[in-house]
Amino acid sequence: MVHALWRQFPRINLKLVALEPYLLKAVNLPNQPIHRKIDELLKSGGKFLRPGFFYIYSEFGEKVDPAKIKAGAAAVELLHLATLIHDDVIDDSPLRRGVETIHPKYGQKNAIYAGDYLFTCYFTQVLKSTQDPTDMKRHVDAMQIILAGELDQMKYNFNQQMTEADYFHEITGKTAELFRLCFQQSAIVTHASDEIVQIGGDLGLAIGQAYQILDDILDYSGETRQTKKPVLEDLKSGVYTLPLIFANQLDHIRLKPLLDKKESITDEDIHQIQQIVIESGGLQKAIDTADKLTDKALSLIARLPEQKSKHDLEKLTKMLLTRKQ
Repeated sequence: MVHALWRQFPRINLKLVALEPYLLKAVNLPNQPIHRKIDELLKSGGKFLRPGFFYIYSEFGEKVDPAKIKAGAAAVELLHLATLIHDDVIDDSPLRRGVETIHPKYGQKNAIYAGDYLFTCYFTQVLKSTQDPTDMKRHVDAMQIILAGELDQMKYNFNQQMTEADYFHEITGKTAELFRLCFQQSAIVTHASDEIVQIGGDLGLAIGQAYQILDDILDYSGETRQTKKPVLEDLKSGVYTLPLIFANQLDHIRLKPLLDKKESITDEDIHQIQQIVIESGGLQKAIDTADKLTDKALSLIARLPEQKSKHDLEKLTKMLLTRKQ
């Protein structure tokens, strides 16, 4: 079922409602147990943000074959889902959107193959959206950036020297690049102006970075019932996000003995770290950083032509970047 947030954008909601069965049909995996699990993930309440942004931003271009727009929107969602499946294996995450992930039941090998299969589904939809070599190369480049970002995470795990710049490098590949691809490709497929393509790339990057920072903020300030994932799961895996990076700069003395435990860290230790991140001001500093990126995104939206899509983008951006879950 399409997320309730899209009810505030009726014309986009209609397109996303039609996209869901299209996606289910696009993922025709012969292995039925894994196929059913992927179907379950697709139906489990994901926000469909990337295809939603794809549809909205496509309205700044020319009218083209709706089938090409649908395929482009499907492509970015399938790429997103493939990376999530791989993420869950890497992070050993038991839940995704409140649903059991693939690898606990079917094993890491089969989960990786499932993610790989979704990459092929992604490229099938890309080919239905565009066969221009330049556009195809943009997708290949984006995928390389995304996967390189995932590989880079290895050198940052349990790294107490990780900086703000390291973090932004990581999340650009991990999250923001796919948002940038959504905006740019929706503009390119609809033959929008070079300026719209450029604004779209910058806008997708700002929204993607702010969205990931907010997600990491919620890991420290949220609750499992709101976020639908275990709170501070990243910390247990040695993933140090912006609130902790700032807190480590502000109160390293208290954090060091706790972080030195690495894989041996206990739930009590994690609770102490959470308190230090809040008390030191690290969490607030991360919130301030997300706010600045939100302001940047809104200033980019202000440069767009006056039409319904512009106001929808502004409204959606404000909703997403002030969320509680």
